[in-house]
Amino acid sequence: MTLDVTQPAGPLPTFAFTPDLSFAARQRMAGRDISSLPRLWRLSWTLAWLDIRLRYRGSMLGPFWLTLSTGAMIGAMGVVNAVLFNMDMREYFPYLALSLVLWSYVGGITAEGCQTFLEAEGTIRSVRMPYCLYAMRVMLRNWVVLGHNVVVVVVVYATLRIWPGANALLCLPGLLLWAVDSIAICIGLGAICSRFRDIPPIIASVIQMAFFISAVIFKPQQIAPWDWLLLFNPFFTLLEVVRAPLLGAVPSFHAWVSALGWSVALCGVSWLLFVRVRSRIAFWV
Repeated sequence: MTLDVTQPAGPLPTFAFTPDLSFAARQRMAGRDISSLPRLWRLSWTLAWLDIRLRYRGSMLGPFWLTLSTGAMIGAMGVVNAVLFNMDMREYFPYLALSLVLWSYVGGITAEGCQTFLEAEGTIRSVRMPYCLYAMRVMLRNWVVLGHNVVVVVVVYATLRIWPGANALLCLPGLLLWAVDSIAICIGLGAICSRFRDIPPIIASVIQMAFFISAVIFKPQQIAPWDWLLLFNPFFTLLEVVRAPLLGAVPSFHAWVSALGWSVALCGVSWLLFVRVRSRIAFWV
């Protein structure tokens, strides 16, 4: 007796996963994911606070080590740059302190946004949760760090006996815009960086270059008459709508138009990307 092990003719079957969903169906699923944000803020806050505690576990000062390092950097850079740029210390120190503290959030949310889904790999593979939860977790974690660093700005203002006045309230719309953009950054960069692991180093290089061209350590007036070019820099305009009120000034109309335009573009790109790849993120991490 012989056993026939001859394989049947024709190509072998393949078992590729190809979701049969229309673009409208993907939009509805992504919309339900985003709409769950208000209901998940407690869980997001708990996870963000747990991240902070684990990051500084065993440390005596915890996140305040960042506050001390930020204060030391502001003190050193403030003296050196004020001498190099021939500027008044009383005028330059508040600008530099506020710029560096706000930039620490911009740089932090962009860098950590790349790891939004990668750092939650175990949770994504074991529990079905809305992906926006992980984006809000990263955002709230960076808000906590920003809150610690604001102490440096308060100390500088109190030392120099200056106060922005009622204009400081104008930063609230800017902070709201930052919150929306932060979610969009975490979702967009988190999705694309889950697929292409070469993106985070590229983003880090872009952030480093943007630091030097976004009027963080210098004032826009110092590059006049070319300061209008800064309006085409998304980092500058988004920084300016929060920084100007806290310095006692009113953001210009052009700065707000540019900031809103860049924010709409960012949210639009992140939304389309999230709708396109949402069903694949669990397979990429």
